[in-house]
Amino acid sequence: MNPVIRLFRVKIYKAVFLVFALLTIGIVGFKFISGYSFVNALYMTVITITTVGFGEVVPLDDHSKIFTIFLILTSIIVLGYALSIITEYIMSKSNVEELKQKKMQKMIDNFKNHIIICGYGRNGKQAAIKLQMYKKPFVVIEKNRDMEERLQIDNIPYVIGNANDDLILEKAGVDRASSFIAALPNDADNLFVVLSARQINKSINIISRASHETSYAKLKLAGANNVILPDKIGGDHMASLVVVPGLMEFIDNLSIIGKSNINIEEIAVEKLFNTKEAKTIKDLDLRRKTGCTVIGYKDENGEYIVNPEANLNLAPNSKIIVLGRPEQIEELNTEYNIE
Repeated sequence: MNPVIRLFRVKIYKAVFLVFALLTIGIVGFKFISGYSFVNALYMTVITITTVGFGEVVPLDDHSKIFTIFLILTSIIVLGYALSIITEYIMSKSNVEELKQKKMQKMIDNFKNHIIICGYGRNGKQAAIKLQMYKKPFVVIEKNRDMEERLQIDNIPYVIGNANDDLILEKAGVDRASSFIAALPNDADNLFVVLSARQINKSINIISRASHETSYAKLKLAGANNVILPDKIGGDHMASLVVVPGLMEFIDNLSIIGKSNINIEEIAVEKLFNTKEAKTIKDLDLRRKTGCTVIGYKDENGEYIVNPEANLNLAPNSKIIVLGRPEQIEELNTEYNIE
């Protein structure tokens, strides 16, 4: 909890205690000084400290009048203090939230080559979890303000607003971002935000969710680099578990996230060589050095080769995909200082 809010809560508890103490003193005083019943004493105390102006239950003697004067003066101080504390607390809470938002926006403004997730539903939240595990900087754009508390609990940088608004996209830093994930539940909304993001940032990598296969071509045409159909992937996966259950179980046990259980890693060729001289997969000798096996190659044009030959030349701006046990992947990362 924020220290300022905690301090004000202590003051509020103190103010509430003083009000109850004032009520108790008033009830006890009227009961014993004026001989009132409990109900009459409570009534006289309330109308006295609230200064509503009602008449006395029975005429007051001199001692009761002096006590009433004391109670009125004390109540003005106590109630004034309580009201000022409550008002200050409400105002300060609003100011603290505003300061938190400004601080978060300042942090987002410093992001570069980050990822933007549009929508914090089931798909968006899952994407955020994986990005957190990879320690990748990202920002969530969420229209539903009810999700704000959830985002704060998950400690996720966010922007509240409609992603269809270019101003909201700019607040999330879409012009500086490297990737954009459109995870909204509605295909039409995803189509619009993909168009907007592509218009602002021509080079950004856009991945969009789609509920219907008919939206696939439209989203690609709008500028999405990849379009994911969660329902289709789920159905294919379930069917594969029937047709080739052993193979799917093996694939499911492969992990590409986390620290100690990674089995697959994608590495840029530039991280493996200190020279611009052409090299081959054989020259890397990864199997002997780390125990990892090269199972794929992505060339500079984005084309994939599965199980590439050992004499394949590794071009600049290309990547290799390696497979290994967690300890072998860790050895690979240590060998080449890969974070």
